[in-house]
Amino acid sequence: MNDIRNLAPQALWKHFYSLTRIPRPSGLKEPIGNFLVEFGKSLGLETLQDETGNVLVRKPATPGMEDRKAVILQAHMDMVPQKNTGVKHDFKTDPIETIIDGEWVRAQNTTLGADNGIGVAAAMAVLESKDIPHPAIEMLITVDEETGMYGAFGLQPNFLQGDILINTDSEDEGELYVGCAGGLDANILFRYQEVEIPEGDIALKIALTGLNGGHSGVDIHLQRANANKLMFRFLKEAVSDYEVRLASVAGGSLRNAIPREAFAVITLPADAKDEVLELVAGYENLFIAEYKGVEANISFKAEKTDLPSGLMPEEVQDDLINAVTACPNGVYRMMPEMPSTVETSNNLAVVVSDGKKIECKCLIRSSVESRKLELASMIESVFSLAGAHVEFDNDYPGWQPNLQSPILKKMTGVYEKKFGKTPEIMFIHAGLECGILGIHYPEMDMISFGPTIRYPHSPDEKVNIPSVKKFWEFLLATLTNIPKKQ
Repeated sequence: MNDIRNLAPQALWKHFYSLTRIPRPSGLKEPIGNFLVEFGKSLGLETLQDETGNVLVRKPATPGMEDRKAVILQAHMDMVPQKNTGVKHDFKTDPIETIIDGEWVRAQNTTLGADNGIGVAAAMAVLESKDIPHPAIEMLITVDEETGMYGAFGLQPNFLQGDILINTDSEDEGELYVGCAGGLDANILFRYQEVEIPEGDIALKIALTGLNGGHSGVDIHLQRANANKLMFRFLKEAVSDYEVRLASVAGGSLRNAIPREAFAVITLPADAKDEVLELVAGYENLFIAEYKGVEANISFKAEKTDLPSGLMPEEVQDDLINAVTACPNGVYRMMPEMPSTVETSNNLAVVVSDGKKIECKCLIRSSVESRKLELASMIESVFSLAGAHVEFDNDYPGWQPNLQSPILKKMTGVYEKKFGKTPEIMFIHAGLECGILGIHYPEMDMISFGPTIRYPHSPDEKVNIPSVKKFWEFLLATLTNIPKKQ
């Protein structure tokens, strides 16, 4: 049995299956947007889509629940498109193929889209239901959350009517999230003109693969290897000691994913080939030893390849290597009041060249605005000194905790009664749309929860089946117990 539609609760899983059939990488919002609009209309419910592409479906309260506060079930429609090397999958056209693996659902060598498809599916199941008691419901599904929270930013102040917003984009069952980090993108650009290859040089392609990668916020504290940092660590010694020249580099692909792979094409004198191959092998052993217990499948290999069309100028090559080597990456500071929670971090996500320019991208996260700006200034200084042009965009605020939140108190009590234990009250080192939505709707009571999802933003993404059932049951119990209007 490998059909996720047979899993419990079927009301939720059938909708998640439907979502896996529809390509929905960030940036491709029409197919999934049209699907959600048609879904709402097929139920005879008021269905709206704003200029940004956000979809809103309203369902009246069930009999006897009309006096309760209105609830917004909020999720995002896009998913992070990541796949393993060599996998033939086009996220713009191909469905996600799911696999039931024990107590988990995962995809076939791609991201699964449980982030945030499970939340979307749950909201759809509530709208479709005929026997679930609930107050007035608004299902708000936003666009392009993963690439910059554009849907939340584009939401107009009067679009929503609800009193309580329940975000379903958290990834640990049994935890209630009341705050999140803000974020800022750093876009770094080097320009150059290729120069000729020294006579007698040969070319090698260097490939670093097999890293775990993961979510650049949720997983940043796990100290996983960053493929860009490891590749440039090797390149610095190779260039310094073996007359190696850099032709091209391609490391990472998404700002919000820890880079899992990096590739470089280098040239070198033919008589240095054996020494450089030994250097590569030595670094592979070094990386394996350093990341023992963290990275199980590190592969760092070199193979002869055709000569490239040209090389980066030596000064650009050296400046790039020094800047990437010096760039802060990973956890920068933990929260003093919550020592187990990351306060500030950076993900050196992308380093890619095309023969005319080199683009580097970082995603800086922090729950403290001044720390976010401090780290951004450090990164700007490093790359500016190297001669690059640095710009910042996609600046979004954090969501500051309100431990007196009425919905927090209500959901804590509901969870204790239903499951016999107290949920953890958490702050997440990742971007949740609550921070931005709070700008538009400052009086709205907000909370976030979800099922257990592991390794989001990587091809190892998987969702725990029993946790989905508990997530669903908790959602229904919460809707039944929404407080009355004042």
